[in-house]
Amino acid sequence: MGMLDNKVAFITGGASGIGAGTARRFAEEGAHVVLADVQPDEGEKLRQEIEAAGGKALYVDCDVSQPAAVQKAIETAVEKFGRLDIVFANAGINGMWTPIDELQPEEWDKTIDINLKGTYLTVHYAVPHLKQAGGGSILITSSVNGTRTFSNPGASAYSTSKAGQVAFMKMIALELGRHHIRCNAICPGAIHTNIDERTEKRDTEKIGIKVELPEGSPALNEGQGEPVDVADTCLFLASDLGRHVSGVEIFVDGGASLLR
Repeated sequence: MGMLDNKVAFITGGASGIGAGTARRFAEEGAHVVLADVQPDEGEKLRQEIEAAGGKALYVDCDVSQPAAVQKAIETAVEKFGRLDIVFANAGINGMWTPIDELQPEEWDKTIDINLKGTYLTVHYAVPHLKQAGGGSILITSSVNGTRTFSNPGASAYSTSKAGQVAFMKMIALELGRHHIRCNAICPGAIHTNIDERTEKRDTEKIGIKVELPEGSPALNEGQGEPVDVADTCLFLASDLGRHVSGVEIFVDGGASLLR
C-alpha cells in the first residue's frame, strides 16, 4: 500500500529535474501523475518509464505562462483520471542575471511570467478541482534565493519571483484552509539538475558582490542534493504525514543557506 494510492498529482515542469524526480517518487507511492511541461520528448519518455514500472502517468503540453494552456492541461488531467488531489507548481527558470540597469523589461517579464504568474495560473485553475475532491495539497517550488540568500549578483528578477511565491503561498494557505486544502513551499538549494545550464548571465562581475565562505562547508553533504531529496520532502507534504502542515516554506539545502 502506497502513501498516495489513487491520488492524482499534477506536476508542472514534470519532465525533468525536481519535477521528474517527484513524479517518480509519487508514482512509486501509488499516485497517478500528470507531467505538464514543454518538453514532449522527455515527458513521453518519463511517462513510459513510470508506466513500465507499473504506475499511471500522462504527459500534457503546458506553457505555464499562458492561461489557456494551463487551463487545458488541468482539464485534460481531470478528464483522464477523474479528480485532482495534489498540485505541484514546480515549473521555473533562472532567466537572465545581470545588473538592474542592464536588465531589460522583456527579460524581467519572462522570468516573472513563468515563475510567479505560472504559479498563480496553476493554482487558479486547479483549486476548483481540489475543492471538488474535498481537499488536497498544493506545493510550490520556490528557492533559497530571494527567501534566505541574496548573494547571487544580478538575480533580481529570479529572487523577486521566488520571494513572491512564498508570499502567495502564505496568503492562499489561509484562504484555502477551510476547504481542507494545504499549501506549502519548498525552497531547494544546490540540487543537481540542468537548470543552471540554462541560466543566462551578463556583466554580473560589474556588481561587485563577492561572498567569502569558510573553507569546506559544514552543511549536510556540503549543501549538495539530488532531486530525490526534494521529492521526499514533497511526499511528506503531499501525504497524510503532512496533514497539519500548511503555510510554511521548507528549506531543502542541508542547511547550506544558513552560511549566507
